[in-house]
Amino acid sequence: MLKIGDRLPEFTLNDQDDSPFNIKSVIGKPLVLFFYPKDHSPGCTAEVCSFRDQHEVFQEYGATVIGVSFDSVESHKKFSKRHRLPFTLLSDPKRKVQKLFGITKSTFGVSYSRVTFVVDREGIIVKILENALMATSHIRLSLKALKLL
Repeated sequence: MLKIGDRLPEFTLNDQDDSPFNIKSVIGKPLVLFFYPKDHSPGCTAEVCSFRDQHEVFQEYGATVIGVSFDSVESHKKFSKRHRLPFTLLSDPKRKVQKLFGITKSTFGVSYSRVTFVVDREGIIVKILENALMATSHIRLSLKALKLL
């Protein structure tokens, strides 16, 4: 898996509106990039809704929040609309970007791991959060990392 100090790899995925999104477009401001296992599951819903509920605070730090999972664009669109998500969801159906980041199956092997990367303005990873069981803690810890930038 990528490590603190690594440069964010370049990639393009389609967002919930089926538009191509290149990660380079957000370099220059802080980024919180979170990988989550599955739309509409209880833990992932809690996680994305926690990011939604704190979105204004992320914006106060000038940060962009982006979620990534293997779900389809159509699933992301429904998920985003249902929960009124103010941030981008990217579809990685072949898990190419997850593999690029070194994200593997969770400890129990049931789904892919929940990992959050906090990236500085220069595109350098400054914090990595890995804890599949504590979905909502990623939000608090991401904000704490942003305060230090």
